[in-house]
Amino acid sequence: MSELDQGERAFSSFRVLNGEHTNTEREQLFRNMAQLFSYVSDRCDDEQVAQYDEVLCQLAELVEVEARVHVAKLLAPLERAPGTVVVKLANDDIEVAKPLLEFSNVLSDDDLIDIVSRQSEEHRVAIAGRSNVPDRVGEAIVEHGERSSVIRLMRNSNAELDKNTIEKLVQRASRDAEIAADLRNRPEIDWKSLRGEIDSVSSKVLETLGEAERGGRPLDPVAAGKVNAVVYNRMRNRAGFSASEWKVAYNQVKALSDRRQLDDRALARFARFGYGHHAAAALTVILSIGPEVFVKWLASQDYVAITVALKAAGLSTDLFEAIVATLPWRDLPTEADKRMVSSRFAALDEDEAQGIFELWRAHSFRKRAVSEERAAMSA
Repeated sequence: MSELDQGERAFSSFRVLNGEHTNTEREQLFRNMAQLFSYVSDRCDDEQVAQYDEVLCQLAELVEVEARVHVAKLLAPLERAPGTVVVKLANDDIEVAKPLLEFSNVLSDDDLIDIVSRQSEEHRVAIAGRSNVPDRVGEAIVEHGERSSVIRLMRNSNAELDKNTIEKLVQRASRDAEIAADLRNRPEIDWKSLRGEIDSVSSKVLETLGEAERGGRPLDPVAAGKVNAVVYNRMRNRAGFSASEWKVAYNQVKALSDRRQLDDRALARFARFGYGHHAAAALTVILSIGPEVFVKWLASQDYVAITVALKAAGLSTDLFEAIVATLPWRDLPTEADKRMVSSRFAALDEDEAQGIFELWRAHSFRKRAVSEERAAMSA
């Protein structure tokens, strides 16, 4: 069956949304809509995604668990999926939510933290087993989770554990031998360095865990050195641009936009937690420019273009400075660079910036149209 036929089947029963329906028709439409979207998700524009999102959300309220499970499994592996319905199903019963919690890259760290704090332990266990658990999400699991989710987090080698998380784990380990054993066996923790950074209560607990030994083995200073190198590289990578991280961030930002939650508060949150790729992706969407344009600005350290664009977007001075410091530039901006862009931003009038930006956009679109016309003529 062709995608066109699938679409005709999916949309033929829209009367179910107006009350002219049976349970079977509702469930079939729900499944067909999700199936169709899975076929065309990489070709949908924002308006089309919004239409799918609205209808799928309405239908999710009308169908039984079995249909919601089916749709959740269809949406879980997609790089671009309707943001509202994904979050809705991720907060559903665990049999519905599980595939999304385990595999969906559309769910942001904030989405996962919210689910960790409000949903069941089974939801937390699913999140703790994700292929990548960022440090903020891990900290939320340790804070809100019960034994099963914390242990799964500890045994997930792809879970990032920052100092605050480890400190909380140390305190829990004093009451749970299994957590203590898993904590000792985390290869990336440099206990000697850590002891000088955590509080006195946790330091005392460390003594009960056998700080000098890890599961009966002496602490390997070579391994600790490798760990420090990994930590350094991770910090350095946050300064540079990563194509894979950009892809995930862009799709999460688009999902946030689907839910009408992409605003200055979201930008401030990205800056606060150092989510440089998310901040860049958010500005791309807010400014309605191609992702390749913003990536080019970052790669060429084009402070002028970004200063004009962010002034045209109406950012406050404080938010602008926080964003500039967070963006994944090719090289970290120096203090002199930051002072220079801040002074330019302050001196630039918002109306003037909007005029410059719109002229640039119009010129860019004209160049693209000419290029496409020439390509079509030569084809």
